[in-house]
Amino acid sequence: MAVTGPNNHFKQIVMIAKEIITFDILPLNVNDSCSFALNAMDENRVNHLPLVRERELIGLVSEFDLVNHPDQSEPLGNVRLSMPNAFISSYQHVFDVMKMMTELKLSLLPVVDQRNLYQGAITLSALVRYLTLNMSVLNPGGMIILEVAESNYSMAEISQIVESNDVRIIGAFFSTKADSKLIDLTLKINATDLNPVIQTFERYHYTIKATFAEKDDLDELKERYDSLMNYLNV
Repeated sequence: MAVTGPNNHFKQIVMIAKEIITFDILPLNVNDSCSFALNAMDENRVNHLPLVRERELIGLVSEFDLVNHPDQSEPLGNVRLSMPNAFISSYQHVFDVMKMMTELKLSLLPVVDQRNLYQGAITLSALVRYLTLNMSVLNPGGMIILEVAESNYSMAEISQIVESNDVRIIGAFFSTKADSKLIDLTLKINATDLNPVIQTFERYHYTIKATFAEKDDLDELKERYDSLMNYLNV
């Protein structure tokens, strides 16, 4: 769902940056020193922190900007930032958050309003947790991974195949492949007996790469998720 701002006509705003903001990590001020910023990063276990002047966002301070700075007592307002434009609007989609954090390898992303005033920040662990809950990763059910052609697949047909077996899709996401016209489509459905759905896909000549339905498989997925969250919170 595309959302342009607070005056849109949708009754419910879903999957936007505003929903993941954390207020636990305080931004840096332009008068704070480089050494203060490095200590704050260490305490919060992040490699980046927002820099503000009053409430206006100046940019994102990276550990890289500070570790080799010749004068650790110098105020941050005098430090040249390598990522002054690393921020997201509070009404941009979560996928924009994912894209920016992945491309810039960020541990934290500042969120601003329409006046460029600092609203809060999104941490990597908060983003992973939010996506996991909203994509039904931990909900009961099974998973089917299909390999489909990017140019001619039909989500309507795929949904119809699943629903013809009296089950429904509760989550779906794509994985692209470099230098390939094929994509992996992971479906989460609200059933652990996947055989009827698998057989229907096979009748329609779909390629099934993997399935996860047994309790041991699902327990392993949950353990991997818990391990990832523990790692991100280290």
